[in-house]
Order: sequence, then structure tokens, then C-alpha cells
Amino acid sequence: QVQLVESGGGLVQPGGSLRLSCAASGSISSINTMQWYRQSPGKQRALVAISSSTGITNDIDSVKGRFTITRDSAKNSWYLQMNSLKPEDTAVYYCSLVSNAQIYWGQGTQVTVSS
Repeated sequence: QVQLVESGGGLVQPGGSLRLSCAASGSISSINTMQWYRQSPGKQRALVAISSSTGITNDIDSVKGRFTITRDSAKNSWYLQMNSLKPEDTAVYYCSLVSNAQIYWGQGTQVTVSS
């Protein structure tokens, strides 16, 4: 059984920064994809950034240059550094892991960008 625990959300002013963390435990394949999604009120959950065990990273256009996904495979952990935050980044952020043909989700953490 795989469990994901997120941390790092909160309230920040526009232009500020936050770092989200996700730690996975359980039976995890060395071949995996670590991801971050977000869901704003009234919208569907959407992919924000991915990091594969093969070294591929990608993120959506609206966060390019502001958000960075990194991973520590030895710790089965990954992170989302969010800089220059905007009010439209306000959402519940979920970490996600694809491993052994299964997808697992964290509990979600609220990020609110407001003055």
C-alpha cells in the first residue's frame, strides 16, 4: 500500500513564494512519475508539473518560469517550488504518484494567494 503525505501550503501575498513537499511510503517502483495537480473552486483538477524517473520534467505554460518541480528519489519525495505567486494560483494542490500502473494521491493542501 502506498501513502502520500503533503505539506507546505498556506496563505501568501502576490509575488510571494511557497514550497510544497510530498513524501511517499510503501511499495514504490523505481520507474515512476511524480506529479503535482491543482484544483480551483468550480474547476476540474488539472496537471501542473511532472517529473519522471527517466529525468523528464514538464509543467504547464501558466507556471513556466515560476514553478519548479524537483525530486529526491532516494527519499521517495518530490517538491514544488512556487515563486512569483499570483491570485490565480489559488487552489488546492495535490501531489500524485504513478507507480506500478497505479495512481496515488495526496490529501491536498490549500494554497491561497491574496493580499
